[in-house]
Amino acid sequence: MYGTHSKRDLSLELQAQIPILRPSIHAKRANITVKFQDLYGFTVEGNVDDVNVLNDVREKVREQGRVWWSLEASKGANWYLQPEVTSGIMLKPSLKLSSLANAITLKRLIRKGIPPVLRPKVWFSLSGAAKKKSTVPESYYDDLTKAVEGKVTAATKQIDHDLPRTFPGHPWMDTTEGHAALRRVLVGYSFRDSDVGYCQGLNYVAALLLLVMKTEEDAFWMLAVLLENVLVNDCYTTNLSGCHVEQRVFKDLLVKKCPRIATHLEAMDFDVSLVATEWFLCLFSKSLPSETTLRVWDILFYEGAKILFHVALAIFKMKEDALLLTHHVGEVINILQTTTHHLFDPDELLTVAYDQIGSLTAVTLSKQRKKQEPAVMAELDQRFRRLNPLKVEDGE
Repeated sequence: MYGTHSKRDLSLELQAQIPILRPSIHAKRANITVKFQDLYGFTVEGNVDDVNVLNDVREKVREQGRVWWSLEASKGANWYLQPEVTSGIMLKPSLKLSSLANAITLKRLIRKGIPPVLRPKVWFSLSGAAKKKSTVPESYYDDLTKAVEGKVTAATKQIDHDLPRTFPGHPWMDTTEGHAALRRVLVGYSFRDSDVGYCQGLNYVAALLLLVMKTEEDAFWMLAVLLENVLVNDCYTTNLSGCHVEQRVFKDLLVKKCPRIATHLEAMDFDVSLVATEWFLCLFSKSLPSETTLRVWDILFYEGAKILFHVALAIFKMKEDALLLTHHVGEVINILQTTTHHLFDPDELLTVAYDQIGSLTAVTLSKQRKKQEPAVMAELDQRFRRLNPLKVEDGE
């Protein structure tokens, strides 16, 4: 599927993808805002300091790439895709130690970032997308897109409305070809899972998947595994019940992990869902620079949705001092938006996410979700009754 490359070929490909950014001498002298394209074609605005940060980050990406190639040379090609590293299957005693060492190495590597040239292959395997695709006929995606072509539903109407608003100005996504590819992925999935259909926010997620995975079909299966296996249920259904649960869990975690911020914001009557809802629905794709977002997604597709809480909490934690000085809701929103848009160094963000936020286990999050679900469902039922009194009277 991905072709064969020598270690040297892959290294050269990686180097070609990571150019050094060189702002003009005039920009350096004036310290004015400069514009440049990131690795995935997005136009980024920043000052010279931001450019320097990005160059440092890209050098780290090169170094990380050399680590991956070295491991392939010593452990064998695609060692990180071997079943015993990720599946937890029973092994002979002589293999357990080696397998555990590989799994630990893989986790550390992924947290430091997957080289862009390897990202499609590694995501596709480790996320479970390859396994999911293998359970259906090879022609599944082509057959699906042909079967739904020309059909009109509420979902397709909303998708058509959102296409031109998805990363406007991007050199490929904001073209006829880009819109067509994104539409096929989104419409196809809306028919695959009618309970989800289409929810605003998925357009940004699917678009970024297309830019990373390169092919529509791989992007489709990454979207499928994301919605069906990686994230909690009902995050994108009509009433967004899963998303509401995640927001309540996040609020509780903010109180525990950042108590001073939570107390201050509560005194201001600031609802953190004003900013966090978009973070969780779009998986930070509208908020963070793309290269930072994809570092978060590296972890998301391997360790699961808990990374979303780590990152959301880290953003608040990083700006704790500034947030504690705010007096108005608008100030809080401005600080958080400015911060996220200029988080060009993913290592800075992820260091706070893990070292300062601390452990968040899947078991803890599961218990928190179960605790919040009854209140969310009661709130949604009350809202439905208020907005649809006639249906309630008819017993629908």
